[in-house]
Amino acid sequence: MTEEMIHEGLTAILQEVAGTDPAEVELDKSFVNDLDVDSLLLVEIVVAAEERFGVSISEDDLKENSTVGDLVRSIQGVLAGV
Repeated sequence: MTEEMIHEGLTAILQEVAGTDPAEVELDKSFVNDLDVDSLLLVEIVVAAEERFGVSISEDDLKENSTVGDLVRSIQGVLAGV
């Protein structure tokens, strides 16, 4: 799965879960500082991402993933078996 496909999936999840404008979901955007996602919404986003992509995202990954791009790369790494 390409980075673009994962980014598109996360964009759809952010729109659905947090009501985020898809145009604002760029790879360098911070969930908390740029997209106004609080910790509860972030958990909902991660759960939706796990279901959509069939991956498990650890709590450590969640803390480390401060940007959309970080989460995209984390999911891509899990899918690639890295």
